[in-house]
Amino acid sequence: MTKRRLGQNFLFDPNILKRIVEAAQLSPHDMVVEIGPGPGRLTRMLASCVRKVIAIEVDRELYERLSDELAGNAAIELVHGDALRYPFGSLGPFKVVANIPYYITTPLLFKLFEHRRSLASVTIMAQREVAERIVASPGGKEYGVLSLMAQYYSRPSLKFIVPKGAFRPVPKVDSALVHLEINEEPPVKVPDEKLFFRIIKTAFSQRRKTLSNALKPVTAETKQLLTLAGIDPGRRAETLSIEEFAHLAGIFERTLRSKPGKEPDG
Repeated sequence: MTKRRLGQNFLFDPNILKRIVEAAQLSPHDMVVEIGPGPGRLTRMLASCVRKVIAIEVDRELYERLSDELAGNAAIELVHGDALRYPFGSLGPFKVVANIPYYITTPLLFKLFEHRRSLASVTIMAQREVAERIVASPGGKEYGVLSLMAQYYSRPSLKFIVPKGAFRPVPKVDSALVHLEINEEPPVKVPDEKLFFRIIKTAFSQRRKTLSNALKPVTAETKQLLTLAGIDPGRRAETLSIEEFAHLAGIFERTLRSKPGKEPDG
């Protein structure tokens, strides 16, 4: 019996599960973290091709059932707990492969990015709309904070679409598999990551506003700094590339640093 409150929609098609494993680009030496193993079908497939699988299940009933069914499989470590609270920092090099509850997609990615020094890749099934946001390019409605965060820390690619009918129970939306190869170094250099992401989040917080208005909470000099950066103050956040946001963050950082005791407004 699935639990709607836990976002449980399980994949049973062995062909789709095989495609997930193939997209993850695994080797026999890998340690894989699976989040939300559910009935354990993907878990078993992963365990057959990697050194170790750590499967994190928040549902007590599923955890106890899997504990019985997977007992004796030395390649699988089953953990009862919340993946958003799991100490990923205690692991060595690892990869994530999962059909996760969709409501935790964004917070889970942000948590995993915190451990990017040990994390090699993330291969997850996500709601199609969210997957399209992760890989989106500037200029469209899908492009936003999640796009820029994902593309700063990784090289994301949408592998394939999975129709909702492939899941049980059937969800209301189609899904997509996304593979994120973690960057050793970000694609752009910024002097202050905290300021860089604050500018991005503030710019998109009211995406209908022009940048000169949207970024006023960061500094009252926004219009002048946009002009100095060679960016039209009348543009909107979704039109800026990650390179332009990085350049703008550099201008903001140098200007604010040049004023002793001056901190960004807000």
